[in-house]
Amino acid sequence: MSTDRFGNIHAPGLPYARGHILPGTEDDFRKFQEAWRHIAARVRTSGPDAIFNFSGLEHGLPLSPDELPIANDFVAPALYFDQFKKAALEHFGGSPEQHDVALFNRLTGATYATHLTLVQPGDVVIGVSPSYSHPSVVRAVAQAGATLVDTAGLDQFAAALEREPRVGLVVMTRLAVTYEIMPTEELHHVVQLAHDKGVRVYVDDAGGARVGPAIFDQPRTLQLGVDVVATGLDKYGTVGPRLGVMAGDKALVSRIRARAFEMGLEARPFLYPAAVRSLLGSTTERVQELVATTQEVSSALKDVLGDRLHQTPVIAALLADDILAIALERAGLRTPPIVPYEASAALAMLLLRDYGILTVHFVGLPPGTSALMFKFIAPEVLKRFGGAQAYARALDASLTTLAEMLAEPARLRHLLLGEA
Repeated sequence: MSTDRFGNIHAPGLPYARGHILPGTEDDFRKFQEAWRHIAARVRTSGPDAIFNFSGLEHGLPLSPDELPIANDFVAPALYFDQFKKAALEHFGGSPEQHDVALFNRLTGATYATHLTLVQPGDVVIGVSPSYSHPSVVRAVAQAGATLVDTAGLDQFAAALEREPRVGLVVMTRLAVTYEIMPTEELHHVVQLAHDKGVRVYVDDAGGARVGPAIFDQPRTLQLGVDVVATGLDKYGTVGPRLGVMAGDKALVSRIRARAFEMGLEARPFLYPAAVRSLLGSTTERVQELVATTQEVSSALKDVLGDRLHQTPVIAALLADDILAIALERAGLRTPPIVPYEASAALAMLLLRDYGILTVHFVGLPPGTSALMFKFIAPEVLKRFGGAQAYARALDASLTTLAEMLAEPARLRHLLLGEA
């Protein structure tokens, strides 16, 4: 069984251990409520600009005033579905002759609907990425009654495909949860190997749909020859809402879309105008700008964190294990009273409470990673906050505050859960 650096066993379906303060998703929701309390206090006192969205995600509703009168489930799809289909196919590099599209309540909804449609109980699903598949894939495979064999890289994937007798689906993630990228030649090879075995390929292309082409000069997803792909409209160059966009083989998308409607996983049709606006507004230049700003922040953080800052070509991260280790060192303690995930959550809460910094930790429920991520930072938000050095100083000060709280676990519980 996987463990963190401190010997804590990872929770089922998650890449981190849970601990006593945040043992489950119910507790994560209570943590969200405490975060909302800080957000509300700041906004009531100083307005919306008192919150600085450094999550790397956009969860707004990009509708113009003239679109509001038709933002209902009857008129909006009638006027905008064709535009949505055209924009989505262009986004993925597809063609109207071969491909169809669908809109989901979120990317996880698209992943679930795909597995519930294409995977049979007893099947094996092979995940392939540079590191590991997102927890939403793990849960979708389990919901379908299948077994996940997760692989890192082409060699592990090829061995698993050859070894497993009943593979129902391949789930490929080109930009992993760890933000490592699969090389283009490996992407093509995975698809070819799977298709040679008669196995369909679904791509969880959460951010890779834009980052792959814009930063690594990779093909659009459907140009890789995959069967179905889904991405999020809140990630890296798009501006929300938090919806999942799917495209792929006409017959497959038709079946998956139907299952989504049956299971309540589809997006509300009044959101089609927002989806069109988000897709059309996504540009290579914006993705490159977000990465450049992130690298500016990473450079400032490196001065504070040194080698503990993990960097990829597009993002930086402070691992939860390192957050706890730094806090223990600053506190002069040897025995940790909490697990790394709780240390990461506490650091995220301090950044929000004391500086108005909103990190990706307060987006996922439960979070897909325990690391504190620095990714796809909007330059206009960084400028409003005071620049990269101000961000680094805020993080450094929050780590010190966390260290001061370690000797009193009750204070950490109150920080994360309030009076709950």
